[in-house]
Amino acid sequence: MRRTLCLALAAVLISSLTACGLFSSAGAEDAARAFAAAYGDPAAAAQLTDAPKAAEAALRQAKQALDAEDVQVAVEDVTEADGAATAGFTVTWKLPDDRTWRYQTEAELVPHGDGWQVRWTPAVLHPKLAAQHTLAVETETPELAPVLDRSGANVLEPGYVVSIMLYPDEARQSGGVHTVAKSLAASLKRFDRTITERSILAAARKATGKNASTVVAVLREHDYQSVKPAIYDLPGVKFVRQTRLLPPSRDLGSQLLPAIRTLVTDRVTGEAGWRVVAKDSLGAEVAELHRVDPKPAKAVQTTISLDVLRAAEKAVDRERKPAALVALQPSSGGILAVAQNEAADKQGAISLIGRFPPGSTFKMATALAALRAGEVSPRSKVDCPGTTVIGGRLVPNEGRFQLGTVPLAQAFAKSCNTTFARLAARLPADALTEAARDLGVGADFVIPGITTITGSAPPSGSLVQRAENGFGQGKVLASPFGMALAAATVRAGKTPVPTLVKGEKTKATGLGRPLRKEHAAALRDMMRQVVTQGTATALRGLGPVHGKTGTAQFGDGKHSHGWFAGYRGDVAFAVLVVGGETSAPAVEISKAFLAGL
Repeated sequence: MRRTLCLALAAVLISSLTACGLFSSAGAEDAARAFAAAYGDPAAAAQLTDAPKAAEAALRQAKQALDAEDVQVAVEDVTEADGAATAGFTVTWKLPDDRTWRYQTEAELVPHGDGWQVRWTPAVLHPKLAAQHTLAVETETPELAPVLDRSGANVLEPGYVVSIMLYPDEARQSGGVHTVAKSLAASLKRFDRTITERSILAAARKATGKNASTVVAVLREHDYQSVKPAIYDLPGVKFVRQTRLLPPSRDLGSQLLPAIRTLVTDRVTGEAGWRVVAKDSLGAEVAELHRVDPKPAKAVQTTISLDVLRAAEKAVDRERKPAALVALQPSSGGILAVAQNEAADKQGAISLIGRFPPGSTFKMATALAALRAGEVSPRSKVDCPGTTVIGGRLVPNEGRFQLGTVPLAQAFAKSCNTTFARLAARLPADALTEAARDLGVGADFVIPGITTITGSAPPSGSLVQRAENGFGQGKVLASPFGMALAAATVRAGKTPVPTLVKGEKTKATGLGRPLRKEHAAALRDMMRQVVTQGTATALRGLGPVHGKTGTAQFGDGKHSHGWFAGYRGDVAFAVLVVGGETSAPAVEISKAFLAGL
């Protein structure tokens, strides 16, 4: 009887000890797993701790600071000692932009009623956190990658700019927009002549609403500092500083570099780095918890040559009338330079998309068509009278000069309109169209970053129209880009496909046929004679220059554009002077350009 009683008491004791936790590791592990499962719900997870209010605040702040898309917590192990248990966790935060933050932490679990609960401390969230600490994510943006010219020199490099913003509503409340606009215009017009009091007020009227604003100007840091004392305290004027790709000088490459900058924005940005940090109650960083270094992008290379671009811009800036120059590399099609002076800029991107009668530069196409038709060879004797009448249309040479009967090459070099009008009149309706297309004029190119137009030479069944087209008047139109391409085609023997940025492919349609070797050679010889003994002898001392001058009447016929298109070595180019009256200004720009290379 006594033995039975003792066994019964032992059983009760063992049962009591088990309930008190002597064999409770399974219960602690269940509690750890419940906490891990609820981790993404701060309110639910906090109820499984001994400090629900503090735990919920900390978990909620972490989730918001990290902008977490998801969080997954895995229980790695649970160990028990001295009536308590310790659980190891692997925490994986899924953050925006495919970012992941993974780390290990642990929490103490203590008995609570019939089960277990987490003893809350900031270290449960992360082992480096202490009381009053919060989490924060900071992004580290890599420096923009530079954009290079063909030799590796920077054509665009990171630099600081300051956007000058006008908030009209604030200005009105503090003295008036007119006064602010007048002050801004007085300080900023030196950087951009289009910035006037009137232009600022016009933009301000469009910026309606309490917080509406307009960008008055974007200045380089140095330029901004020079005017800061005069504009910094103006009412309603605010400033935003940021990094942007900038050319070596303010106005360099205005026809190409802004477009390139827009094109390569994604390529030069790189991959941002980021950090997770702990901050104290004053917002000071106390610990770095995670770091991913930024990855700068690779430099972007272009076909531009800084030397050629500077020479081109310096050459066109010497001319007061609108002037444009486009230079290409015949062997590759790479665009070397596009330059316009200030007068040309007011008319738009005339260098790339302007459509002007090309005048006698188009005689390259007329000569090619006549050579193909078997009408002539460079040595063929042709007449060059001062005037000729074709279909009732009087065609004169410039100043009505006459050469008599001369070889075709000499008529080309001296630019006899009468000769080439007669040749064109005898050709089929589409002969000039095909010849022009084979020189690149009429082809269409989609060049990433820029818009271009080569020109057009429509077929004509009209005798008079063909005659006029034959010396670049009539219905024929071309851009400086198109005529530079024509010169490059003569040099290369086929039309090169223009490119601008390495890695960006040009889509070409409407390309013509390669030139026959004998025809290309004949055109080269005739273009060389233009320089040695023709209308461009001013270029004689600049090496083996080949080219063709052009004068093209426009409007009522009282004024003319001036042209030169040609090449030297592996640089083909075309120059247009709008309203230049003769080809002489274009030849002078060409001379300055070539001398500057």
